[in-house]
Amino acid sequence: MDVSAVAGFTDYFVIASAASSRQFEALAGAVERAAGDRTYRREGGADAGWLLFDFSHLIVHLFGRDERAYYNLEGLWSGGRQLLRVE
Repeated sequence: MDVSAVAGFTDYFVIASAASSRQFEALAGAVERAAGDRTYRREGGADAGWLLFDFSHLIVHLFGRDERAYYNLEGLWSGGRQLLRVE
């Protein structure tokens, strides 16, 4: 999601959901491996049902299904432009 026109702190969001704690941890591990030695901040965790990786110009949000519906980032940042949706 391109939020550069509506957010002054980042350019893009990647928003993903996991159907289970195992899938959640696998997705988190994949983000960490892809990041390599890039600097980022990590907040939250599988036990909270959400996890955020902040790479400055890109923020990756991982959610459990219920948490994704609750936080509704797509609705909150609806002024941004959806670039791709995969279900």
